Amino acid sequence: MHIDTPASAAPAHDQLASLRQWLAVLAVAISAFAFVTAEFLPVGLLPQIAQDLGISPGIAGLMVTTPGVLAAIFAPASIILAGRLDRRYVFLLLTAVLLASNLLCAVATSFPVVLIGRAMLGAALGGFWTLATAAAPRLVQPKHAAKATATILAGVTCATVIGVPLGTFIASFASWRMSFAATAALVTVALVAQLFLVPSLPSATRLRLGDFKALLANPHTRLSLLMVALAFGAHFSTYTYIAPLLQEDFSLQAITLLLLGFGFIGFVSNALMSMVVADHLKKSVAVMILLLLAAISSMLLFRHSRIGETAGMLVWGVAFGAMPLCFSVWIQRGMADYPEAGSAMFVGIIQVAIAAGSAAGGVIVDRAGVDADFVMGAGLAVLGLITLQRVASLEKPAVRRAADPNCEPSLD
Repeated sequence: MHIDTPASAAPAHDQLASLRQWLAVLAVAISAFAFVTAEFLPVGLLPQIAQDLGISPGIAGLMVTTPGVLAAIFAPASIILAGRLDRRYVFLLLTAVLLASNLLCAVATSFPVVLIGRAMLGAALGGFWTLATAAAPRLVQPKHAAKATATILAGVTCATVIGVPLGTFIASFASWRMSFAATAALVTVALVAQLFLVPSLPSATRLRLGDFKALLANPHTRLSLLMVALAFGAHFSTYTYIAPLLQEDFSLQAITLLLLGFGFIGFVSNALMSMVVADHLKKSVAVMILLLLAAISSMLLFRHSRIGETAGMLVWGVAFGAMPLCFSVWIQRGMADYPEAGSAMFVGIIQVAIAAGSAAGGVIVDRAGVDADFVMGAGLAVLGLITLQRVASLEKPAVRRAADPNCEPSLD
């Protein structure tokens, strides 16, 4: 005997499936929050760590440099080593390494041990971001891919606005070790969320070195990565040294409020851009780079004008809040046949841009002043726009897997 299923059962099932998908995205977003909080936690703790461990602040700065270098290396390496292992298990393993990293730093009594912990963070960080940006479209229905990516990247903004300042606040009344211990607790929450909410993510193919070669043989890929490097280099070469510029006109408390405003408006920008980036990708990327150029330039054009510099910081927040999302979607579409290889190169080039941009900016600030640094940053943004125009003029990416020769991703 056949029993008809009530008509309401199908919508209810669809709603449950959708809820599970978005809970999985939320679990990855919490993990992103934990990873970024851990990555930049030492920025506000360097003086305390240097004094406690008897080292100079410059040496203590290796706590920030080391993870970036390791992340750039392990972004492709970790995925190659993972082979066809279910990506859910790789997520769990990388987050467990992050937990061990923070616990090691919390109990370390010497700087070499701290650096080992930070190196562990870098190794896990590169693999995590490669997986996170590649897995976002797999966790939800294709039409929601951009929103899923935006939700995960919102964890980055939240970490900047909430996580890192909170870690500094904890150290102010306890110790820097307690900040790392608190971050370890946050990572534990992320690990549990992944364990219960992230579904199986089997890998149909094994990533090989040949996949990277195939992508890099395409001029569209090379120009896309160059565009990302120039834009992120423009940001980190200047934003890293924003405080010396602002302190001429603002108090420390006012600068703190400006940076919080930068983070908050970036969060809003990321959320709003998720609604339009899928349908207007090229325009979205162009507008964000233009806003970045306008913000950097305004900090020079309106020097010593509090209104001008405040407006520049808010425009900057809009630009950088949406840039990671725009570029991530760009890479997902342009390298759709090799999603994990494309994601690995995307993460790697960003880490290189962070390290190279901040290092070059530091040299220029020390030798020629902060104005010269911002001139360089504006120049990099202009080159980013030129590169975007060049890559947009190319035909659609020709990199395709032989199994689906008719598949041609669109960047429109």
